[in-house]
Amino acid sequence: MSAATATARAQAALTDFRPRPDDIRGDAVAGLSRSPKRLSSKYFYDGEGSRLFEEITRQPEYYLTRVEQELLDARMPAMADAVGPDVHVVEYGSGSGRKTRQLLQGLHGVVAYTPVEISRSTLLASTGRLAAAFPRIEMLPVCADFTRALTLPMAARTPRRTLMFFPGSTLGNFTNDEAVAILRAMRETMGNDGRALVGVDLDKDPAVIEAAYNDAAGVTAAFTLNLLVRLNREIGSDFALDGFRHRAVYARERGRIETFLVSQRAQDVHVAGRTFAFADGEAMLVEYSHKYTDGGLAELAAAAGLRLVERWNDDRDWFGLRLLAPA
Repeated sequence: MSAATATARAQAALTDFRPRPDDIRGDAVAGLSRSPKRLSSKYFYDGEGSRLFEEITRQPEYYLTRVEQELLDARMPAMADAVGPDVHVVEYGSGSGRKTRQLLQGLHGVVAYTPVEISRSTLLASTGRLAAAFPRIEMLPVCADFTRALTLPMAARTPRRTLMFFPGSTLGNFTNDEAVAILRAMRETMGNDGRALVGVDLDKDPAVIEAAYNDAAGVTAAFTLNLLVRLNREIGSDFALDGFRHRAVYARERGRIETFLVSQRAQDVHVAGRTFAFADGEAMLVEYSHKYTDGGLAELAAAAGLRLVERWNDDRDWFGLRLLAPA
């Protein structure tokens, strides 16, 4: 199958629930009205944001993607045995699909693949590439915000099991309450015999963690600032791009990276007819990136009606993949 044909098939199968400008505008106004101010990290991923994130994953400081891919390569036979045959893979935040390819190749038979991704262009491009590589697997892409309830498309062939795939430690981008809600939604989607394969960044040397979110090339800073570019374009806000800078720090007591856009001067920003005043040096939260212990993850899973059944770490215990099942 040619790449063009595969992409056309992916577009024909697309279920499109992506956020509309009114959704983004409402979320932005709500976040800017809080004290301290915040913007949702889910809006990082327009086409340019997705491209910049892929560039981040190739920076030497950003170990997460590299280590997780190595872990998938090394432990895939054991993961495939634990998951079983003939599965419908549902992936939250599918991105470019590099790790997906490893999973689809390694499992013991995949009936269908449903990527759920907020960036339509990224979703269609990655699904097209995967459809060309795996012509026997039914591709059922969904463009949506996976933090909200979804009705997933049905596969033509009935799978034996649903496998939720949530790599990249994306779970860590949410508060504990939000993470429990996402895990609970996954529990409902997978059903009583389902499984979830979840990537988690593990607690370690703070210097290693902080460097990953402050790369020397400044790609992460550009990625963070692109959020303002998107808001200006899509909802007509007037953030001054030279008026904010990226800052990411590891809050050890809370076990997470906290990423901010810091105002470089006293300034006003206008959104939907509202004026929001920023003080010089005021920090606006844009993302969390939690780092986990097995005990902490087990507590989140239990609160969502899940239990840990298998665990795989890299040799340095920097990153882990955890297989969860209904409790």
